[in-house]
Amino acid sequence: MSVAVDAAVIGPKTTAIVMVERTRLPRRVWVGATIVGLYVLVAILAPVIAPYDPLAQDVVDALAAPSAAHWLGTDELGRDVLSRLLHAARIDLLVGFLGAALPAVLGTFLGAVAGFRGGWLDGTIMRVSDVVQAFPTYILIIALVFALGPGVPSILVAFTAIAWVSYARLIRTEVLRERSLDYVAAARASGLSGARTLWRHVFPNSVGQTLVYLPSDIVGATLGLAALSFLGLGIQAPTPEWGAMIAAGQPYIREQWWLSTVPGLVVVGFGLGLSLIGEGIEEGLRR
Repeated sequence: MSVAVDAAVIGPKTTAIVMVERTRLPRRVWVGATIVGLYVLVAILAPVIAPYDPLAQDVVDALAAPSAAHWLGTDELGRDVLSRLLHAARIDLLVGFLGAALPAVLGTFLGAVAGFRGGWLDGTIMRVSDVVQAFPTYILIIALVFALGPGVPSILVAFTAIAWVSYARLIRTEVLRERSLDYVAAARASGLSGARTLWRHVFPNSVGQTLVYLPSDIVGATLGLAALSFLGLGIQAPTPEWGAMIAAGQPYIREQWWLSTVPGLVVVGFGLGLSLIGEGIEEGLRR
């Protein structure tokens, strides 16, 4: 039922309420944004709120249980786990967001151009994406990081070189659908250039699924960093990182279970917040 029909049936005041409800973001978006916002705030304020230097060692107090002095205990080198957990958020969130944003920008641009222009350009971009997808994702990431060397720049390059394919295919499919509609033909008939038609008219109507996928990809990038660090190819010691902390606590999992469990739960909480955002955006687009 259109808004005009709604107005005839239920009156202008109620129609305004209906329009507000249709444009209002679902509640789960706000819940997820609150969770992610808290993580970002903790990462920004980590140097201020962390009770200890995350690199300071005290071997005499190594593997201490949680106490008033050390709320989450200490690791095998006597470093405060809570302080390292807070400072690790600065690295993990940075790589998580950039590891999804960089391929999103690259893949969205290539996919939009490929879908709108078609021809040899579309064929070339899609064949390159086929080659990238032919390799197992994590094996290719590990190979690239191993070749480039451990560190944040190498990890971001590896993520970008692989993850752009998903965005390119998503946006290309939407652009192909949109470019066949009448408003695109009308824009071209009015003399608008192809670039203006694409970026001013087609792209805004095609980017919805990309926005839905982006939060999930941030989770994937964060988990990818944790996995690389767990294997020793990610962030190198002594820099705190959630995956490295999980790996370091693994030998003590029976007695000092919190060393691996707490960083794991932190990763899960971050992923939960982003998943709620993605699901909420998808729900909003279906209205």
